[in-house]
Amino acid sequence: MNTQKVWFVTGASKGLGLTLVKRLLNEGHSVAATSRNVSELKSAVDSESASFLPLEMDLINEASVSESIKKTADHFGKIDIIVNNAGYGQLGTLEELTDEESRKNFDTNVFGSLNVIRKAMPYLREQKNGHIINIASIGGLSGDFPGWGIYCATKFAVVGFTESLAAEAKEFGINATVIYPGYFRTDFLTGGSLRTPESEIEAYQTAREVQAAHEKEINGNQPGDPEKAAAAMIELAAMENPPVHLVLGSDAFQMANSKLSSLQAEISDFKTLSISTDY
Repeated sequence: MNTQKVWFVTGASKGLGLTLVKRLLNEGHSVAATSRNVSELKSAVDSESASFLPLEMDLINEASVSESIKKTADHFGKIDIIVNNAGYGQLGTLEELTDEESRKNFDTNVFGSLNVIRKAMPYLREQKNGHIINIASIGGLSGDFPGWGIYCATKFAVVGFTESLAAEAKEFGINATVIYPGYFRTDFLTGGSLRTPESEIEAYQTAREVQAAHEKEINGNQPGDPEKAAAAMIELAAMENPPVHLVLGSDAFQMANSKLSSLQAEISDFKTLSISTDY
């Protein structure tokens, strides 16, 4: 049985995306990798392999996404696994961030992935198989991070549409999984992947402290190993019955359980009021 697959990975020039692409190529898989800057991508991956197809793609341009998916299918003859990895972190409290800053984060983190799904699904439906893996964040399960509200909201959205996608795609033999990574030692907390608010409001001390901690203390000390995350994703894609939800990292596992416990307790505590509204 041939276990080599054709992967389509967005946001592949850095971070988890780059680590995954390199590992996939080393393990003999075929990979179409996308980035806004194809020369940066080629130099980062540094592979002349026939199984590597670097593509310049503008995630929020439907025509660009459509063309990249078509090129992949034409080049490799099929697409097995889609990884929606492209995205960036937007710091800032809800009051601080402008409408434009908030919408831009949603455009990339949410609508960009939806563009990929919309354009990839016809190919996967025709094949009657495939797996769409959407990278969210533990911030897509717990929004309890001051100054991360918009970013968390984009990741909550990714979780919501992945659950629906899993239900919609099932009848075609297609799987969908949302991954909640914790803190991994990538360049996510450095320039380019993390944006700070254009106008800061001095009153928000807690948000500023959280912001400073992410930029100075957490960066470089993340517990997660990107190589192990890539290996876990390859293992996930090989499963016959993959989960819809997968938490990655011991920190994310702990935060997920803490959120589920507090949510269960809060829902139970107000049961009387909750069920008092029926006819």
